Amino acid sequence: MASETFNHYYLIASGVPGGTITLGAVNNPVGGTDLVETTADSDGINGQTEVENAILAFGSQRTLAGFTATGDPIVLVTTGPDTYYVFSNDGGLSGSISSSNTGTYLYCFAAGTGIATPEGEQAVETLCAGDLILTAQGQTTPVKWIGRQSVSTRFGPAERLMPVRFAARSLGKGLPHADLTVTADHGMLVEGVICHAGALVNGTTITRVPLLEMGETYTVYHIETESHEIILANGAPAETFIDNVSRRVFDNFAEFEALYGDVPEMEELPYPRAMSARQVPQAIRARLAGTAAA
Repeated sequence: MASETFNHYYLIASGVPGGTITLGAVNNPVGGTDLVETTADSDGINGQTEVENAILAFGSQRTLAGFTATGDPIVLVTTGPDTYYVFSNDGGLSGSISSSNTGTYLYCFAAGTGIATPEGEQAVETLCAGDLILTAQGQTTPVKWIGRQSVSTRFGPAERLMPVRFAARSLGKGLPHADLTVTADHGMLVEGVICHAGALVNGTTITRVPLLEMGETYTVYHIETESHEIILANGAPAETFIDNVSRRVFDNFAEFEALYGDVPEMEELPYPRAMSARQVPQAIRARLAGTAAA
């Protein structure tokens, strides 16, 4: 089951998700508090919990109620009267903030991303099932499927919808060799750790792309191979699709279903995963900060 750890939570003193909410005092749980996907998640999608579906918080089943404008989850903790908490790794939130009662998580490459193939780089959106691509180890593997998803920037919390841009050379060793844009939850392999892109944002060389720049809609792509792999995107090691998020989130899921039907669960590569900034090893954070300062 997917999970994320937060260092702080706030009682909503007034308001409900979907409008302006006012925060109460911050609480600082010892060791952090986990929000965990529950098998009772009513959308049936593994690795993703949508608003209004079940989620485990404080060890009990609750309801994911929405997100703040900066992407922090809001959870309905008790009912009658309703009590909501905002979970965050920012201990300095206060006052009245806007919120949404919708939300989405994405795991994809932006159009134009160059994927390494035996014949050179090829834009991700031009790849097809059966095309050969290169793994980070230099081996060839065929594309099984290209998942495609259209994203509307008019709905949902802005931070959840903003892609992450890695400036050229921001990961060190000249990588990526050109600016690379991926969705915030896409995994990049950095020094033996699969780090979600959003966890690596440093505000200088690794930044969130403003939604105004993306337009009202944009399309993202994910590459599925037979096994979970690390491939090269603009030269940087990045993961292929892993089914801890359902293929149903993609616009062309029916295409996959027609080709393959039900398939066994994939085995994830044996790398640790950092889904939030606090989970990124300090040595990696320090090196990327140094890269940003260079």
